[in-house]
Amino acid sequence: MNTQIKTVFAAAAFALLFSSTAMADDAHHKGGKAAQVLGSDTTDAEVRKIDIEAGKITLKHGEIKHLDMPGMTMVFIVKEKADLEKLKAGDKVKFRAINDGGKFTATDIQLTP
Repeated sequence: MNTQIKTVFAAAAFALLFSSTAMADDAHHKGGKAAQVLGSDTTDAEVRKIDIEAGKITLKHGEIKHLDMPGMTMVFIVKEKADLEKLKAGDKVKFRAINDGGKFTATDIQLTP
């Protein structure tokens, strides 16, 4: 892919993430169904990178339906840095994703066989 196509693709992915965040936040503030569903579904993923000091994990994940997000590789914040100590790049995991005030956060990260 040439640089222009990569740039357009990255911009489209960012726009999709931003619009998904806005919709989930809007439903959450209005007490809508999305607020009830957020965090209730698990998603399969592969750990790509871990930054324990920053409390972040990079995951290549499948579709996150309750956030209207297609599968991709992205960085998530984690609430508990200790959760990252048991993981390494290449591990297969299941996790819950939430939109915590506009920050995508991975919770309930569990190793899968």
